[in-house]
Amino acid sequence: MKTVKANSRDAAYNQTTFYEAWRLTIQRYGIYNPYTGRGAIKGLLPHGPHNVRDVLATHILKQTGSYEQASYAIQDTAEMVASHYGRFLPQDKAALAAKILNQVWEAA
Repeated sequence: MKTVKANSRDAAYNQTTFYEAWRLTIQRYGIYNPYTGRGAIKGLLPHGPHNVRDVLATHILKQTGSYEQASYAIQDTAEMVASHYGRFLPQDKAALAAKILNQVWEAA
């Protein structure tokens, strides 16, 4: 839900209003404030919406091992995902293979 100024009747977002709404949402619901008791995640630092793109691409890459699926999620190319987020995959290849094999054995 968008929070706008009382004197604004325009519900459309532009770059500034989107960032303001994002910042307000993260401060209100994401970052834990010990004084107000609001927020969900202790230790979470303020971050912009672009960080969500990084988290999403990294998560999908770690779960599936697919540059293509991660690229679909962030609406970019598989080549860009491989070059920018590929460093997160090599150390997880063994864990990913073990997870897939465990799923196969459970289904059998």
